[in-house]
Amino acid sequence: MAVPILLFILGLILLIKGGDWFVDGSVELAHRLHVPELIIGATVVSIGTTLPEVLVSATGAIEGHGGIAYGNAIGSVICNTALISALTFAIRPCRVDRETFKVPVIFFFIAAAFYAGIAYISGYFARWTGIALLCIFAAYMAYNVWDGRRQARPGGEETERPEEAEKADEEKKDVPMWQSILKLVIGAACIAVGANLLVDNGTIIATEMGVPESVIALTFVALGTSLPELATAITALVKGHSALSLGNIVGANLFNLVLVSGLATTINPFYVKDLGRNFFNGEPVSLMVDIPVMLFVMAFMTLPALKRGKLTRAQGIILLAVYAAFCVFQFAYK
Repeated sequence: MAVPILLFILGLILLIKGGDWFVDGSVELAHRLHVPELIIGATVVSIGTTLPEVLVSATGAIEGHGGIAYGNAIGSVICNTALISALTFAIRPCRVDRETFKVPVIFFFIAAAFYAGIAYISGYFARWTGIALLCIFAAYMAYNVWDGRRQARPGGEETERPEEAEKADEEKKDVPMWQSILKLVIGAACIAVGANLLVDNGTIIATEMGVPESVIALTFVALGTSLPELATAITALVKGHSALSLGNIVGANLFNLVLVSGLATTINPFYVKDLGRNFFNGEPVSLMVDIPVMLFVMAFMTLPALKRGKLTRAQGIILLAVYAAFCVFQFAYK
């Protein structure tokens, strides 16, 4: 029991320190490239924090469990939005640059509409579906590279930045790019290793304490692959980079649908009905509950933010309540 506890503590330390380096490297990169933090959060940071989901889903697909990415993707989007993101702006409401925010949101809902359409209409995620999802991912990354270069050019559009951000630019202008990238890589590695240690040893500790297997699956295992997003969100919040945190969440949600699911489906296609967990009249519970909840929490977070240009504490509290109700349903249904 002593070894799992020590490894659990080590995982927590790696997660915290890795999040610290990851955010610092991301912010430095954003300042050096003159790209808004939200864009860096929605691309570079999101890829880093989505790596656990990519590894879990790809491994499952190779082993013949292509459908594992389906639940992993939908569950991670709900967790990222209604727990992690909601927690950050329930604590500290923040303003949103609507022009910068709307691009990842538009891409997400395009991907979500395609994803839900396949699930409801055909119920079969064929290999061409995975390739189409990966194409959406490629288009999103290509757009952000183009837009970042456009804004970096003399005379290009540039988001107005507060005095604090300009001061931060001055402080970070002498930081070599290789050093910022190194912080990103080391930070991402520490987060991934820390998350694995936390989940694996947390499960062992919980089992030894007699916690039911269903509760372990709903807590440690279900939230495990979202720990990088949580670590990054909390670190970014503490350091005052709420835009980076928000961009990370929206970007990670998009990547869960197009990169995680796209890669796994390309490797191993699957039928939704073969995933089990039927609700009633033979309809999978994912179609009756999981996908509608995923679409609702993302719409509830993003649409008011696009209209008002801010995320409020009330939104965060309501989303947390939705997540709690969703978890209660999952636990009761199982």
